[in-house]
Formats: sequence, C-alpha cells, structure tokens
Amino acid sequence: MTALRVVAIVAAVVATGLADFRWLRVAQREHYLPGSATRFALRWWAGFGPNVVLGAAAVGGVVGSPLSPFLALAAALAIGAGPLRFPLVGRSPGPLVWTPRLRAVAAVTGGLQAVVIGAGILLGGGVPVSALAALLAPLAVDGALVVLGPVEDRKADRFVEQARRRLAEVDPTVVAITGSYGKTTTKVYAAHLMAGARSVVPTPASFNNRAGLSRAVNENLVPGTEVFIAEMGTYGPGEIAELCRWCPPRISAITAIGPVHLERFGDEDAIVRAKSEIFAAADVAVVNVDDPRLAQVADAQEAAGKQVVRCSAADPGADVAAREADGRLVVTRSGDAVADIDAPDVPAGNVAVAVALALAVGTPVPTVAGALTTLPPVANRRTVTTLSTGATAIDDTFNSNPAGTRAALATLAKLGRPGRKRVVVTPGMVELGPRQRPENQAFAAAAGRAATQVIVVGWTNRAALVAGIEDAGAGDGERATLLLADRHADAVAWVRANTEAGDVVLYENQLPDHYP
Repeated sequence: MTALRVVAIVAAVVATGLADFRWLRVAQREHYLPGSATRFALRWWAGFGPNVVLGAAAVGGVVGSPLSPFLALAAALAIGAGPLRFPLVGRSPGPLVWTPRLRAVAAVTGGLQAVVIGAGILLGGGVPVSALAALLAPLAVDGALVVLGPVEDRKADRFVEQARRRLAEVDPTVVAITGSYGKTTTKVYAAHLMAGARSVVPTPASFNNRAGLSRAVNENLVPGTEVFIAEMGTYGPGEIAELCRWCPPRISAITAIGPVHLERFGDEDAIVRAKSEIFAAADVAVVNVDDPRLAQVADAQEAAGKQVVRCSAADPGADVAAREADGRLVVTRSGDAVADIDAPDVPAGNVAVAVALALAVGTPVPTVAGALTTLPPVANRRTVTTLSTGATAIDDTFNSNPAGTRAALATLAKLGRPGRKRVVVTPGMVELGPRQRPENQAFAAAAGRAATQVIVVGWTNRAALVAGIEDAGAGDGERATLLLADRHADAVAWVRANTEAGDVVLYENQLPDHYP
C-alpha cells in the first residue's frame, strides 16, 4: 500500500470520527430516534448553499475514490470540515453529554465502521471503503440506534415496573394530561389550583415520555401523595396507550390539537387518534371543545359511558369556561361564577382545563377561586421580563406552534407603545411537515404587520419567513424592517445594542444549534 493510500485512509477515518461526533449529538438531542441523524444531515448538506457545493465535492470524491486516492482525500477533507456552520462543539442547549446510552451508541457506531473499513483494507479496497464510511456516518449512527433500541427498552422495563409498583403502593388519583400544546402550562396550573386542598405531585419539566414518566414516579412520588399529575406526550400511535397501561389515570384531559410533530404523524386526524388513547382507562374525560375535532372526541367518550367535562375559552355555557373580557378572566362552572379576576393575557383554554381537573379531584370551588388569583408563570411560555436595556421581553421560546404564535403576537400588540420599537426574534416553527412553509410564511406576514423589526434567525425557515415579511408589505401597508441573523446570539446582540425602555421584544421560539 502506497503512502498516499495510507494518508487517504487515515484522513477518512479522522473525518468519520468528526462526523460521528456531530451526528451523535443530533441523535442525543432528538431523543435517540432512529433516522434522526440522517434526516438532519440531509438538512444541513442541502439547506445552505456552500454546504451543497461541499457536499457535492464529498460525494464526487467518494465516487471517484477507486480511481485516485487524491479524490478520497478530498472527500475526507470535505466531510471533516462540513457541514459548514454546524458547530462541532454544541452551544445551545449545551455540548454533547456522554451518558451511558450515548457511549453505547458511539461504541456500536464505531464498531460497525471499524469492521467495514477493516474488511475493505483486507480486500484491497481500503481507500474507497473508508471514504464511503465517512460519507455514511449518519446512517451508521442511525443503524446503531436501531440495533440498541430493544436493549434500551429492556433496560427501561425495570424502571417502568418499579414505577408501576410504587403507584400501586402510594395509590394516588392519577390525572393524565396530553395535547399538541398547552400540556405543561395546564399541568402547572392544575397543580397550583389543587395544592390548597390536596397533596399533589406533578411530573417535573417536560418528563412526558416512558423514561421521563417512570423516573418522575420513582423519584418524586412519596407516601401520602393524593394526586399525581402525569403529563403524557407522544410521537406516534400507541405510545400514550402504553403509558396508561402502567400509569392508569382516573381523570384524563386533552388541552388542544394542532399541527405539531406532523413529520411523524402525517396529519392532524392521526394526532387526534393518538392523543385520545389517554381516555381508554379513565373514568373522567376533560376535553377542550373549542376545537371541533375535540368536540367530537368528547361526544364519543360520552357515548362510551365516560363522565365528560367540556371546557371552553369561548362558550360560557360549557361545563367549565374561562374567558378573557376587558383584561379580566371570568371562570364559570355550568354557568355559575367561580372567579372574576384581574388576570390579563393568560391562556384561557388551559385555565379552563386546569380548573376542571382541580374540581374533578374534589378541590373546593373557593379554594380554586383563590388560587386563580396567583397563577404562576410558566417558563418560556409568554413570560414577560425586563431586559438589561430596559426593554420589555416576551419569552415564548418553548416549542412554538401556530396558535401560540398568534397569542404571542397579540401580547406584543398589548404591550407595545406607539412610536416605540416592537421587535420579533424568531427562527420560525419546526416539525410541521408539509405545512411548515405555509405556516411560517403566514406567521411572518402577521409579525411583519405587528412589529417594527423582525429578526429571522438561522436558515431552517429563512425562505418562508422572508417571503412572509414581503407579504406583509404587499399593497400600501407598512411592514417591519427585516433583519437576518445566523445565530440566536447575533439577534440578542442586536437587541442589546438597539433597544431601550419602552420597547418590546418578542422571542418566538429558539431552536437548538443542531438545526441549520
């Protein structure tokens, strides 16, 4: 083997290691879902002009590597350097964390690649095989995720069984909450409303999958707990049903349905079916019927013999209603007053569901009414703070969705003052499947009319957001000034340098840095 071939193989192995490091971080941040590394690799290589050129050079080098080690070396250099703008060491939300699970994925990935490259060398094709291994590193990571999936499931089984036993021992009333959005806010509100009359333990943060829910039970559920509130999320059919088998709720709720995770579900009807699994074991079904699809779900659950509590932010005749009127929140139960308080800009639909859940576990109406006056803020969900510049900030950076963006822009309009800056900082919305471009374009058009400046962050939705801002200025209407930022930190720097007291800044969504 010539020295040049050795150099080409070594360069390809180094490029493979660098690529593995990048795509392992993606796999970890995407909850170890098989296919995630390849999906994001394609986005990075195809979504940014210079990366398209670099990617083409890498593919061309690999294809030509059987003819010349120089081409394999060129491919290795392109793969090791790219994709451009993808940080090798993560910044947001943080760097790679070498958990036992990630170490196992890395070991299997590297083992698969070592076997392939070793076989290629023994058979005389070391140069093209090593170059190809570097190019296909995302597929190797995804292959390791598939191989290790059953192993991880078996590991999790013992924690799930431990959680099942603890639930049986403590025997709390289990309240389960799901929805495309609003789950966490509703959970926080419900726990707050119940706390004055019941010993209640909610799942922390967004611990809403199998691993998170079992961990929440095992670590937080203590003897004497009367109510356990379980937030339940899903990426596909059957997941919530499986959660309910070992964490069976007596009372279940759906907060809302929207085009979230459409990449995995396909359409919103599939989302409705998957979310409705939460009612299978429940005696009481609490449903936000402002969505006609959920109104049908409520009717179906009632026909199945469930006790159904219909909630609404629009219909005062609902079983539980919470409506905003002139800056006040009016809450009623079967038309009777529960509270009429000064609570502007709260998500009324979530309040209605939370009140229904609190009443369903036996919280007295006066206790609920009193607690409504002190509803806690929920982090990163339209949380209003003051920046160091004196400007007002609306932090709506968690899991943005079309309904949420409309509410956030309404908050911006409420807090904005004539003649002052109203700034929107956003990378747009993700995981909307085929609706991602039109939904982002519509959001940007609305933002362009509501704001004085819109800062578009990153490249994931840049084309759609820019088109939406242009739509906002169609005709004789004024539109916001468009600014572009490669990173969230660049947008923050602009805000710090250009805002002052009286200005309002809406941070609408923030994507981790494994998004382009």
